[in-house]
Amino acid sequence: MLSKIEKAFNQRDIEALDALAEPTFRVMNRRTDFRSVLMLSCNNIKHLTKIQELDADCIMLNLEDGVSKEDKHFALVLCAIFLTRHRECSKKLVVRVNALDAGGYEEITYLNQFMPDAIRVPKINNKKEVDSVLALLNEEIELHLSIETSQAWHNLSTLKANLRVTTFYLGILDLFADMKLSHSLINLNNPTMLYMLSHFLVTSKAMKVKPVSFVYQEFKNLDEFSLWLDLEKSMGFDAKGCISPDQVRLANEKFVDKEAEIKRAKVIIKLFEMHRDSGVTGFVDEEYGFIDEPIYKGALALLKIN
Repeated sequence: MLSKIEKAFNQRDIEALDALAEPTFRVMNRRTDFRSVLMLSCNNIKHLTKIQELDADCIMLNLEDGVSKEDKHFALVLCAIFLTRHRECSKKLVVRVNALDAGGYEEITYLNQFMPDAIRVPKINNKKEVDSVLALLNEEIELHLSIETSQAWHNLSTLKANLRVTTFYLGILDLFADMKLSHSLINLNNPTMLYMLSHFLVTSKAMKVKPVSFVYQEFKNLDEFSLWLDLEKSMGFDAKGCISPDQVRLANEKFVDKEAEIKRAKVIIKLFEMHRDSGVTGFVDEEYGFIDEPIYKGALALLKIN
């Protein structure tokens, strides 16, 4: 049975779209201070067109879960097209490819020419697999890993095989399923869950890898989501996966470090005004990422509020 997308786009249409996705040079966003990571399925054009409007610090362009097998080629091509549309972006653009044995290697090869800020590999198991991805991945692109298998958990402290491995995501549902642990254990007061969060956080931090806490699936239950954020912040987390704009808003509010935000705003203002005096109103800073006039105005507004 044809999917809705296949009904609208046949193979010739997809090949025509592919021709629009010309290899491009992107200004890489190196920011590490992102708090909210919003998942967007790459087969949803409506959502992709709103990338710049979203409040999330990091956008996860998803080719894996939520994209049917029939739609994956279409989603991959759309992902490439939207990367070319955002050659400079204040948000970190990360692509979650499929598992390595389910087309991931081929997707990474294709995406190398479109330069996402990072590639996120799901179902990673061991350092050997990490090394194989690093050998294939463009040297300018960061590597992010999903920790969602029992092997990955067992090998966690060995997975930072290179400085380009910068971020781990806790895939708690898949991890618990692989360990034959009930999802009912995923609650605020369960000691196993608290141990998992603590171990993931401390091990990641010890390797200077950014740990991103798990996606809370009940996106309408914002009260409990907020309680998870409070707990995670008290433990030392500063970022969480999100699946809705409301979750993004709460994550951004909870994980804000006011002193750091004010310091960041002051530096952005100084950098922008210095570059503007030289006739440049859009540039990339290694620490703060892409800075343009809207980012500058946002920094001014933040200082006024505080």
